[in-house]
Amino acid sequence: MKKLFTLTIALGLTISSFAQIQSLAGPRIGVVYITPSLTSSFLNGNLDLFDTPEDGYNETQGAITTLYGWQFESRFADGGDVTGIVEWIVLAGGMERGKFLPSISSMVGARTSSGLEFAVGPNLSLGGIAMVFGAGYNFKVGNLNMPVNFAFVPGRKATREIEGIWEDVYYDPDGIPNNGDEYWEQEVHTSGPYDVDYHTGNRFSITVGFNLNK
Repeated sequence: MKKLFTLTIALGLTISSFAQIQSLAGPRIGVVYITPSLTSSFLNGNLDLFDTPEDGYNETQGAITTLYGWQFESRFADGGDVTGIVEWIVLAGGMERGKFLPSISSMVGARTSSGLEFAVGPNLSLGGIAMVFGAGYNFKVGNLNMPVNFAFVPGRKATREIEGIWEDVYYDPDGIPNNGDEYWEQEVHTSGPYDVDYHTGNRFSITVGFNLNK
């Protein structure tokens, strides 16, 4: 009987500690700023998705776009006031510009009973694989949790091999100007493959979530 009583108290304390630290899985909306890069040039309309870095690449313009997605999470290593968490965050950006930039992050960190959390992990996007560093705080409004998270994904320098340069060439077959047979044609100058350096862009984001207490 004594063992059963002790087990009941321990179970009650465990449930209480989990109740203090909310599970914040749910929808996420936000914005991200991308520093001058191929990605920002794509968002600004200077590049198509698979254009080479020389096709309208503008290293002076960053871009801001909205984010929409979902956060999934699980817990480990409960410590009462601090709980270990594993988060899977799926986001898509660029949709207000008619474009689609998906990303997925897997982050490991900790959340306190006060709602403060820190996490880090890999991020996969069209720019490649990078690390993401995040921190956040959960604001409570009645039964509503509103987690606000800041994240930073450092960009990296990369190199792409290009076979040649495409250029618009003006032709006038008969050599007589303005007689109607002139035309432009895109040609590639095959000067041999060469490397072009570019940057994938740093990303600074803020997202807000919504989650009801259970």
